[in-house]
Amino acid sequence: MKPLDAAAVDAAITGRRSIRAFLPTPVPKAVVEEILEVASRAPSGTNIQPWQVHVLMGATRQRLSDRILAIYADPAQLAQHEREYDYYPKEWTSPYLDRRRKVGWDLYGLLGIEKTDKARMHDQHGRNYRFFDAPVGLIFTIDRSLALGSWLDYGMFLQNIMVAARARGLDTCPQAAFTQFHRVIAEELALAPNQMVVCGMALGHADSDAVENTLVTERAPISEFARFHGE
Repeated sequence: MKPLDAAAVDAAITGRRSIRAFLPTPVPKAVVEEILEVASRAPSGTNIQPWQVHVLMGATRQRLSDRILAIYADPAQLAQHEREYDYYPKEWTSPYLDRRRKVGWDLYGLLGIEKTDKARMHDQHGRNYRFFDAPVGLIFTIDRSLALGSWLDYGMFLQNIMVAARARGLDTCPQAAFTQFHRVIAEELALAPNQMVVCGMALGHADSDAVENTLVTERAPISEFARFHGE
């Protein structure tokens, strides 16, 4: 195969960031379809292609956000909603806990949120459920009958979406936060009982004036995660 423009491909990958403030600029349906078509070239075991995507725009996106935020604002209702699967470990250890804390405090520092200001932290987290004001919200589901390997395949599909979006001047934010409200999502989107919510994702044009979008998270050096065996 002919070599690709490595710089362009690398830029699409390394330019991906989790954007937490979007402009209201619409994203044409045709562009979303194009991104999904490109992303569908992700590999999957025996080509089963386990992904199912629900694209939310306009009033539909707003209605889901409003329902979730009404629950999120009420502690009694919120306590009744739990994730169907463990995205994060039940017990955190180093270095994962350290990395998690750092990105959290770096974001809150940019926003001027003090460590003791639980109310503002709560409000900031709640912005997830507005898809950070992006015009397009994506909800991803998977058939419950599928096994762990299909979830690995799903991750490659999600990454493809984010990279394909960057190649078109768009930005994203993958959002595990939506998994807590899987029952609301299932009702709003009329999901079949065999469909399980994997995560959500915001898609749109980044607001370059938003301070939270200046956050660039650190990555561990190769020496910390790679071991070379042999010559």
